[in-house]
Amino acid sequence: MARASRTEALLWSIALPGFGQLLNGKYVKGILLITLEFLINLKSHLNWVIITSFHGDLPTIEQTNMEWLMFYPCVYMFGIWDAYKDGGDDLKPNASFPFAFGAFIGTIGVVFSKDFLGAVWLGLLGIGAGVLVGIGLQSFLRNR
Repeated sequence: MARASRTEALLWSIALPGFGQLLNGKYVKGILLITLEFLINLKSHLNWVIITSFHGDLPTIEQTNMEWLMFYPCVYMFGIWDAYKDGGDDLKPNASFPFAFGAFIGTIGVVFSKDFLGAVWLGLLGIGAGVLVGIGLQSFLRNR
């Protein structure tokens, strides 16, 4: 079986962490990431948080297990990064920056989401901001 392209692996990992690894033939890693995703999702009540957030209701802290939810941005972004990394041979220097900063700032977004926007929206904004910071830093270091 041919290895998936980086873009294909990245997009499948955005859909569900672990799918990109399965496409790249990394079955143990893929099953582990899928298992972690389901475990964190179940323990943190993430689906309920997503549903209520999309209906305009910010879930209360009592409905969410924040201790579990804080793991989600890191597992999610690691799954995407790992699938991207394994999807090709040549990686540019600091290629992990957008993924690592996305995970870090996304987690900070979840931590501070209690009273502002909720965990889903502030976490997603944090991931987006982190990816942009990582791309900017990557570009800055490349042009030095």
